[in-house]
Amino acid sequence: MEEMQSRLDTIYEAIDRLQGLEQTSGIAEELERLKAIAEKIELKINASREAWDKVQLARMMERPRSRFYIEAICDEFIELHGDRAYADDQAIIGGIGTIDGKVVTIIAHNRGSSSKENIHSNFGMAHPEGYRKALRLMKQAEKFKRPVICLVDTAGAYCGMGAEERGQGEAIAANLFEMSQLRVPIISGIIGEGGSGGALALAVADKVFMQEHAVYSILSPEGFASILWKDASRAKEAASKMKITAQDLLKFGVIDDIILEPIGGAHKKPEAAADAIKQYLLAQLSILEKLETDELVEKRYERFRNIGMIEECL
Repeated sequence: MEEMQSRLDTIYEAIDRLQGLEQTSGIAEELERLKAIAEKIELKINASREAWDKVQLARMMERPRSRFYIEAICDEFIELHGDRAYADDQAIIGGIGTIDGKVVTIIAHNRGSSSKENIHSNFGMAHPEGYRKALRLMKQAEKFKRPVICLVDTAGAYCGMGAEERGQGEAIAANLFEMSQLRVPIISGIIGEGGSGGALALAVADKVFMQEHAVYSILSPEGFASILWKDASRAKEAASKMKITAQDLLKFGVIDDIILEPIGGAHKKPEAAADAIKQYLLAQLSILEKLETDELVEKRYERFRNIGMIEECL
């Protein structure tokens, strides 16, 4: 794959040079030829990506994050703040938005697109007050019968001393309990990294999707390797064994759908990636909103009860 990537980089350099020249018919034809070759190589690279390659894509600074998607998908969005008990955690953003005129509550991990943004939002690793803010907004959505949309993108909940003192485990557990019986439709999507209980606290939903190159796991590959082999440098090997890709998790029934990304990843064409998510959300909301409330909650309960079921054949 490294050889293909090197060739692809060379082609893109040639494309950049040609785009800077006067666009004669000959140059335009050469540009189209090079773009066609680049697309074929991108498809080959996509098909050969291993789990560790997807981890790296999910962590890329250039990858579109929740705030971008919210702004791209919503006609309007009003952000709401605070858990009404302690603070306003910048690692979780949430509020009321409209998507093609449909009013929804949106809650998301706020991972940054730069070092400065990541420091401000604690790299999307939420404190207890972040999860309590999320729960407050979910209960508000239930009161006003608004569907809930969650975007998951975190390496995990913050595990500092202050977070533990303020009840990190209880805050996550409360979200799992309340989301399991929330009486409005919930759609959750993993758009980057989905790590541990910090991700699951926004992912108990009627429909759970993943972007094509997102990952979703009980902990990071580095953490897995450290625990299993006492060697974090074996993270690549760990990633291949953990079954953390969208393709693996769809097969196991942990997620319901995979949203394809533009060739090369969502960062190549962020607007196209956002539109794919938007169309998916609108299609699923139209289905979920037709269900009776009791049926909706029962199906959600059964969905999670069935994950990991094992059949024994005698």
